[in-house]
Amino acid sequence: MLQIEPFDLQGISQVAQRLIQACQTSPVWLFKGQMGAGKTTLIKAICQHLGVVNTVQSPTFSIVNEYLTTSGEAIYHFDCYRLKNTAEAYDIGLEEYLDSGNLCLIEWPDKIADLLPDRFVTISIKETVNGKREIIVTDNNTDTND
Repeated sequence: MLQIEPFDLQGISQVAQRLIQACQTSPVWLFKGQMGAGKTTLIKAICQHLGVVNTVQSPTFSIVNEYLTTSGEAIYHFDCYRLKNTAEAYDIGLEEYLDSGNLCLIEWPDKIADLLPDRFVTISIKETVNGKREIIVTDNNTDTND
């Protein structure tokens, strides 16, 4: 578990770098937090550090955006808020994205909990005093092959 102490928008670039280093072992990153907590803003900062050449924006209506990095790698950004059920997730091919090995950044992951792989990291964002944010990162390895 990693806890990032309260930070403001000016510190988001450094937070993005820390998350990239801490979460690099998993291609699936779940972003949890209330509406307006800064999930998309944080994803924009992460994508900037990863060399994304596209405009990064919330895929609220399209559900998924694909970004390319300067090295030609694809990064998938999901906003599952508008999904009504698991069937809609299947319809957009969510499983293929998750199985691609490419980085998948997922907002509102509770909507697709049944489809998540065994291994992912959860980045929980919480608003604290004075509009600052605190982040807790957990590595969720649910593989039971002990």
